[in-house]
Amino acid sequence: MAAKSPANSTPRRPVSSLSARKLKDNAADWHNLMMKWEKLNDSGFTTANKIVNMKIGEQFQDNELEIACDSSATESEKPAPKYNEELDNCCAELLETLKRMTKIQLKMEKLTSTTKAICDLETFHYGAGNCTTPFFHTWPTPYFYEVSLKLSKMYKEELQLKQTIVQEIAHSADQDLMMVYLSSWLYQPYIENSSKLLLESMLLETGHRQC
Repeated sequence: MAAKSPANSTPRRPVSSLSARKLKDNAADWHNLMMKWEKLNDSGFTTANKIVNMKIGEQFQDNELEIACDSSATESEKPAPKYNEELDNCCAELLETLKRMTKIQLKMEKLTSTTKAICDLETFHYGAGNCTTPFFHTWPTPYFYEVSLKLSKMYKEELQLKQTIVQEIAHSADQDLMMVYLSSWLYQPYIENSSKLLLESMLLETGHRQC
């Protein structure tokens, strides 16, 4: 004899639905974008480190030159600053890295907007405040948006910091400030440690990770 379902049970929405598939795809996209960001952060740090080392080297050479120059020499006789092609190339390389990170951050914002649209669609169908069966395990649909929004804000603020670093690092004469720029680029203060946990939780919820 076939078992009967309880009369008041809510049928589980199929995970193959369009919204569920989109949320699962978004989780994978978040993972890929965050991994790409980390690779760019590493390569950007390497470039920024070269810039700082060259700037410090130039300052040392300039100081040596000033000592060697005859103090009686006129301004017109003093050698003009040399054009440093390697420094210019590194600055261009760091700027290109920033552009690629900007594209990643914009894609993150688009993922967040897509998740918000899924929430709005669910509200339209089921009404605000009505608890619906989760698409996957335990997360209600609005929590996907909440996590996406948190991550997106972190990366947006971090990108703004990196924009400042790129603008200033090659023009600073203060070695301590240059080291602050380097450390800030590497350790990314606006991207909280919780970002990795949020990502892993989202991958686990959507079935990309196994318990």
